[in-house]
Amino acid sequence: MPRLNGAQIIIRYLEQRGIRTISGIPGGANLPLYDALATSSRIRHVLARHEQGAGFIAQGMARSTGEVGVCFATSGPGATNILTALADAYLDSVPIVCITGQVPSFLLGTDAFQEVDIYGMSMPVTKHNYLVRSAGELLTLLPRAFHLAGSGRPGPVLIDVPKNVQTEVIEFKAWPEEEDRAANQVEDAEAVEMAADMINRAQRPILYLGGGIIHAGAAAEARQLAEQGSIPTVMTLMGLGIMSTDHPLFLGMLGMHAGRATNLAMAECDLLIAAGVRFDDRATGLISAFCPTAKVIHVDIDAREIGKLRSADAGIAADARTALAALLPKVASQPRQPWKARVFQLQQDFPRFHGDDFLPGRPFAYIRKVAELAGPEAMVSTDVGKHQMWVAQAYPFTFPRQLLTSGGLGTMGFGLPAAIGAALAHPDRPVVCFTGDGSLQMNIQELATAVEQQAAIKIVVFNNQSLGLVRQQQRLFYEQRYFASSSGIRVDFAAIARGFGMCAFDLATAADPDASLAEAMRSPGPCLIHIPIDIEEEVTPMVPPGAANTTMIGDSHAQN
Repeated sequence: MPRLNGAQIIIRYLEQRGIRTISGIPGGANLPLYDALATSSRIRHVLARHEQGAGFIAQGMARSTGEVGVCFATSGPGATNILTALADAYLDSVPIVCITGQVPSFLLGTDAFQEVDIYGMSMPVTKHNYLVRSAGELLTLLPRAFHLAGSGRPGPVLIDVPKNVQTEVIEFKAWPEEEDRAANQVEDAEAVEMAADMINRAQRPILYLGGGIIHAGAAAEARQLAEQGSIPTVMTLMGLGIMSTDHPLFLGMLGMHAGRATNLAMAECDLLIAAGVRFDDRATGLISAFCPTAKVIHVDIDAREIGKLRSADAGIAADARTALAALLPKVASQPRQPWKARVFQLQQDFPRFHGDDFLPGRPFAYIRKVAELAGPEAMVSTDVGKHQMWVAQAYPFTFPRQLLTSGGLGTMGFGLPAAIGAALAHPDRPVVCFTGDGSLQMNIQELATAVEQQAAIKIVVFNNQSLGLVRQQQRLFYEQRYFASSSGIRVDFAAIARGFGMCAFDLATAADPDASLAEAMRSPGPCLIHIPIDIEEEVTPMVPPGAANTTMIGDSHAQN
């Protein structure tokens, strides 16, 4: 009969779950957990330099594998520091379990040292959370937490464990059985029939795919539906990689920074087949003007999303893979040549790329060169800003889970720790992190973590000496009143990286930037590559916030 304390129960359970890596930072309130990890576990612990970094490392592992990531934090500031990573995971439906230490239960509510109500604080940004009252509760709460995090619409779960619960010793007969993920059956056969009939009758359909397709492992089914019905396909930022960027039906990313032809084609569609998306405002623009003449089919595992922002003529509340598999036998194969010809004409009239986009020194040229050097199997993380949109527009994505980026929350500081997590989960694959000078400084301390773990990541810093997208909006919408959006000092990022013990290349001083970039990408272990970018280099086209997607500005190549 096992006799273990609460901390040992947690660690033994994680081992049984097959957890191989945990990120976190110890503190007084979770030291029993770390003691159990140190004395009786084969789990690898990654010491982050900030709890937010620990949360994003866990996200990097979870996003790149589809499995539940795990992170630890202590009470008080440790727990509050990790809240941003939980909120980010919540909005992007990323499965992580965060285990926080808490002051002893008999001190709860007394304003004890480093006591905060993380249970209450985390409620709005977690799928579920627990405040553990006894070691015995862990035997049921742990399996339930992992089941909740990874099933249905994935998301973060927080378990707050008081210190005395971690040290409480109990005997128990056996470990509890795991909760199986319930099969996601399509219960509404009538909705499937209706949706299939709508697709077969449509003359100008568009397939609109998001991160839910990737979470469900439904990329193959989505591509088959597009090919079977000759349906042009757009993706949200979170859906990039579902379909290769060179696929003839791929129209690119829709929304605020889409190609003009993509948004114009969507405005002409008569049927919008939305799967694994939540009609986010960055994708739809002014929702009342989004695909104004189109009927809508909405497939989502979360029934609350269907009809929340856009009425659905046919709603299928089910796992995307299950729903698409049910649709496929009922969808007729047809060429839709007139519609494809119209879309092609829009692409000819409003080409996404132009020759000068790829001139030496410009962002697209560097992105394509990095992609070529990294190879098609590379994982790509980004931070948030201009570089994120440039990567979304220009990187040749080829498979799901290739792109790791903060979509719903748009968190600066995400990219570096997420890349570390991806490298730890995929040590055999190249990992590239595209970041900006503003974003990198949000979690720059994780350079130490990358070096310590020898995570083979290449950190490409696009430095325009500013908060680029903020400055771009100030130029466009605030009469060029640039305030608090430009750096007052020049930061030597290469020197900082070397100070952490990391290899670094500065293309600003390189005699041959292309040769230096190639050498940097070949270097073993972590490496920082500093690339200066003109402060006036903008992300175009752009839909003004709150405007219709057809109201695109800033594309000097667009025809009138």
